[in-house]
Amino acid sequence: MAPQVPKKERIRDFWVAVGLSLFAALAFYFSTKPMQQHFDYTFRIAGALLHGHVGLETRPLSWLNEMVPRDGRFYSVFPLGAVLSMLPVAVLQRVGWIDNFSGHWVATLLVACSVYFFFRLADIRSQPLARRILLALFPIFGTWSWCNLGFGGAWQLALGFALLGEVASLYFLLVRPRPFLAGTFFALAVGNRTELVLTLAFYLYFLWRAAADVDSRSLANFLPSFRKSWPVFVRFLIVPVVLGLLTAVYNFARFHSIFDFGYAHIPNLTREPWYQRGLFSLHAIPWNMQKTLFEGFNDYPHFPYIRFYPFGCSIFLSSPFLVLLFREGGKFKAAAWLVIGAVMFVLWCHGNPGGWQFSYRYAIVLLPWMFLLLVENGPAKTSAIELSLFAVSVAINATATYQFLWTNLIHP
Repeated sequence: MAPQVPKKERIRDFWVAVGLSLFAALAFYFSTKPMQQHFDYTFRIAGALLHGHVGLETRPLSWLNEMVPRDGRFYSVFPLGAVLSMLPVAVLQRVGWIDNFSGHWVATLLVACSVYFFFRLADIRSQPLARRILLALFPIFGTWSWCNLGFGGAWQLALGFALLGEVASLYFLLVRPRPFLAGTFFALAVGNRTELVLTLAFYLYFLWRAAADVDSRSLANFLPSFRKSWPVFVRFLIVPVVLGLLTAVYNFARFHSIFDFGYAHIPNLTREPWYQRGLFSLHAIPWNMQKTLFEGFNDYPHFPYIRFYPFGCSIFLSSPFLVLLFREGGKFKAAAWLVIGAVMFVLWCHGNPGGWQFSYRYAIVLLPWMFLLLVENGPAKTSAIELSLFAVSVAINATATYQFLWTNLIHP
């Protein structure tokens, strides 16, 4: 539970959070160019849902090559939650308020909301305002999120929705307990990135500890505290369970199986060399690990003298601030590292490390858990080392955003 804050400070913090989110939105919008927003899979299916269809009735444009043809229709392999996330945008188009899909605007809104909740989540520890601002800006502008969300395609936006869902859910669990809202945002996260279902046990653990007045660490008090927490669990799980049932119906309507999300049905996908052992395989771990942790930069003869590889590089090189994850301390240390390890293991088993990207885009979903570690470990006041690492991380990611989105320097 977050420490109690006087009302005057709560009001100040709210307006600081709003101002910070507006600053982040402007900085992100004018620093990015949505090179991939024409890959609007989820937006198109959301429009079809408004007409009572779960797929497209006409052949999609040639670049939408991940649409699956089946029974005379074309289906997206994105989960239902990702499609539902785009329904508000589809509604705006249907009523005539917008003409075309703008992944740029959607990504900007996701950045603004994420920064807002990161700042509010920093309330789990008493610390100076300046450090909370630095930490709130870091997950977007000090990591690969900046460049990858800037692409504005359906793949990147799904990661952005998942990021927002995770951090908002953690806020409504750890800072301002609202189980129903926490469950709603958890559903947003899992609906866009299915592997995040692995984090459910940890959200329920946080709910249990917050709701139990007895010493829940005592084995003898486990059952009484669990019974007392049950109504809270129900409020949290309402929306995720409903989304899960609707997803099962959605999958069955498309592919006649409640467990089939359709990814394996993408034309020619299984012919790609990295999927020869299946979509997920332990044999994929070394390649994914190398891209995530050890892949370096390329040199360049002109300023800034580095150029980035287009298919991944080390998250620690792209964001040196993350070396602070390994400092001692933090009450969420065990839970956060368990989540990071479990989710990363599943991601590393995926046959492809992520395609065209800066650093390792899938690791965007790990940032809220890394944030918990960074907020809690180390000194409460901002140190010179933190400022230096933050500045270097922002500089690296600004350079990557410029090279990927505004130049032709990056080539396969």
